[in-house]
Amino acid sequence: MATDFSYVITPFLAWAVAGTSKFIINSVQARKLAFGLIGYGGLPSNHSAIVSSVAALVALKHGVDHPAFGVALALAFIVVLDAASLRGQVGKHAALLNKLHPSSLESTLLRERMGHSRVEIGAGILVGIAVAILITSLLIPGA
Repeated sequence: MATDFSYVITPFLAWAVAGTSKFIINSVQARKLAFGLIGYGGLPSNHSAIVSSVAALVALKHGVDHPAFGVALALAFIVVLDAASLRGQVGKHAALLNKLHPSSLESTLLRERMGHSRVEIGAGILVGIAVAILITSLLIPGA
């Protein structure tokens, strides 16, 4: 029996596609290589891409009635809700704290770009689903 690495490849590829896309989009918007914008926040959401790729992969390979799909979907909901709400609030708090911080110490300012908008999350979900479809149809036929 052949070893199935699709459950390792898929989330890694989703992360790579989302991260590369985000870097390109940020670089085009900033009109320079945007290494300083790598991290949390932005379009598409890496976190949403990763968890949705796994949920989609399980659904495609085993069906939505498989218990693993329920687990993957629950994890995806937790991550997406965290990206939209909790991390968004952390970013707002960082912005307020940075306003109180002396401007002479700019290198120690808190990162304000933490959460995601619904569009960024939706784009991440679409990237994840697309990667899962790609893995199941092109890279690992019949798996």
